[in-house]
Amino acid sequence: MQLFYQPDISENDQQVIFPKEESKHIVKVLRKKQGDLLHVTNGTGFLFKTEIILITAQQCIAKVIEVEAEKKPDYYLHLAVAPTKMNDRYEWFLEKSTEIGIQEITPIICEHSERKFVKSNRFERVLQSAMKQSLHFSIPKLNEPLSVSEFIQSDIKGEKYIAHCEEDKQRASLKSLIKPGESSTILIGPEGDFSLAEIELALNNGWTPVSLGKSRLRTETAAIVACHTIALANEN
Repeated sequence: MQLFYQPDISENDQQVIFPKEESKHIVKVLRKKQGDLLHVTNGTGFLFKTEIILITAQQCIAKVIEVEAEKKPDYYLHLAVAPTKMNDRYEWFLEKSTEIGIQEITPIICEHSERKFVKSNRFERVLQSAMKQSLHFSIPKLNEPLSVSEFIQSDIKGEKYIAHCEEDKQRASLKSLIKPGESSTILIGPEGDFSLAEIELALNNGWTPVSLGKSRLRTETAAIVACHTIALANEN
């Protein structure tokens, strides 16, 4: 199944009007014709089965035949991850975490961060592409970047974990702490790890220190390990 993304359609709409660029792709590249079926999602958990009723080089319109709601996962995962020095590594994390399954992402700016700015528009396109490729009907929520101190002290529901590399006898394995069906927020630091002050701030604000294994992982790898650990713990 090939999946198209149209964020402006709602579950009550009777037809889908594709934007110019998407219409050109449908006509010129995919060579779709009137009467062909298209599967469309709006990124909020709905799949629309549609049939093309009008197609030109500039516009494609399809009528909605059937609407299907995606079963929501029992858990909620929010990853707060420091931007990586190389932008493509962060995009790799966004892509793979979307494929695995994640609900929310916040870039966090830390004391040791080498990258202080992110391209949110580019990140949104990566998320959209990964959602379509993996045949999910929900796109993860991407928040604007926050300083790690601001994020740590914000009102966050559910379990709160900080994955850091400092020696700490209190650190337990993340997989040993996860309970199926719970909401979790996990902090992943930059290449130079969180500073001692940031770790102390997190611990003083109720964050639980965790380990992601014996290996020292890159930021994007650690984020994927955390994401997959949560997903596996919630498999039925």
